[in-house]
Amino acid sequence: MDDLFATHDALATAQLVEARKLGARELLDGTLARLRALDASLNAITDLYDGELLEKSIAAAGGGPFQGVPFVVKQLMADCAGTPTTLGSRFFAREPVAAADSAAIAAMRRAGLVIVGRTNTSEFGLAPTTEPAYGGATINPWRRDLSPGGSSGGSAAIVAARGLPMAHATDGGGSIRIPAALCGLFGLKPSRGRVSLAPIGETLAGAGAQHCVSISVRDSAALLDAISGGEPGDPYHAPAAGSFLAATERPPGRLRVAFLRKPAGGDALDRSLVAAVERTAKFLEELGHIVEEAAPGYDSQASGAALGTIMAANTWTNIQVRANGRVPGPDDLEPVTRATAEHGRTIPAHDYIRAVQTFHRTGRQLGAFFERHDVLLSPTIARPSLPLGVVRMDGSVEAFQQALAPMVAFTSVCNAAGVPAMSMPLAWTDDGLPIGMQFIGRFGAEEMLFALAAEIERARPWRARSPDRGGET
Repeated sequence: MDDLFATHDALATAQLVEARKLGARELLDGTLARLRALDASLNAITDLYDGELLEKSIAAAGGGPFQGVPFVVKQLMADCAGTPTTLGSRFFAREPVAAADSAAIAAMRRAGLVIVGRTNTSEFGLAPTTEPAYGGATINPWRRDLSPGGSSGGSAAIVAARGLPMAHATDGGGSIRIPAALCGLFGLKPSRGRVSLAPIGETLAGAGAQHCVSISVRDSAALLDAISGGEPGDPYHAPAAGSFLAATERPPGRLRVAFLRKPAGGDALDRSLVAAVERTAKFLEELGHIVEEAAPGYDSQASGAALGTIMAANTWTNIQVRANGRVPGPDDLEPVTRATAEHGRTIPAHDYIRAVQTFHRTGRQLGAFFERHDVLLSPTIARPSLPLGVVRMDGSVEAFQQALAPMVAFTSVCNAAGVPAMSMPLAWTDDGLPIGMQFIGRFGAEEMLFALAAEIERARPWRARSPDRGGET
């Protein structure tokens, strides 16, 4: 059991259960034991189910493509019946448990997943690391002095350590792709409206999304098949699509790929990142794609400022809505969270509307770019690794924003524009740490991205490179 997820992704594991080559209870008990052992050193899981809650989770799992596969859900943007959703915050640690699953979580259960726990996140998902005051820092299994990124760092750390083949993740500015990059995993942020966020609202004016981090492309595709689609009254809907899993089984065709050597309006990158992009671009040419250096024309400073405005206003509003009249005490929120919320309280309506309009303008500018190109390639983040303690929520907002900037330099525009983007572990530092490459597509183009990702995965497989093997194939 300890080595199962080193060789089997979630779909392969479910096939073992269906063929009765592996008992569902044997799989569950063995996985829970491994998760407990891993979490003792990683601090990635906030809650592991047992007793009646676990039995209800087993009973709720359907007979879909992931039949019997254990799964964990991030403590953000998703409710699991019978447990609280803490948002990584002491203030919400004691809130009433959820009466029902979120729509996407219910779909995950119907697909056969057995939810066995919740994973750590930064407070309110504001930081691109996972070091909340409530619950403590999650460790990157590749090296103990490094963060797994965030805010889906708990999920990414567990999957990177091969405790599970995939785990729930959310993304409001890069929080699926950043930890995927730092942990050597595959992570795709879907298009705006591809996965319903019901029963909550649009989330960050449409910037928020949920899906997973995984060890294989096909698991990610099959899960998106299972959870995509709208709920009645959803404010956004992505274009209709076929099967994402089927897309992984066909060639992507000859794609027009643009690549970036630096962020839009940003500073020069570390040479290791530039070299990684150039090698990836050359590799894509060898696969037959048309590759050129080109950048979309949009105002990165305005787009980033708009996301900050919307995030601050949402932070204040979400505290008010979820607290049901409770007022945070002096120790209930981290300093940056409190300052962000206070700023959000003072934002005028016209500034918020201008921020939303900036999102729409950015989306149109990227839309024009994707009339000429199919894919935009870049590093996922603008630094090769993230030591623990670099991004701090206990200091000034200015220091936090300075540390945040290189983490979201390539990712946050995708959230503003609502376009799909994926991170793939296609490069490695000299000391064996993973470097993620980001691929962005036009709105609704997940099928194309999955077809490309599967082609790349077949040519440059990464699953055998894991922390316990020292990054060696």
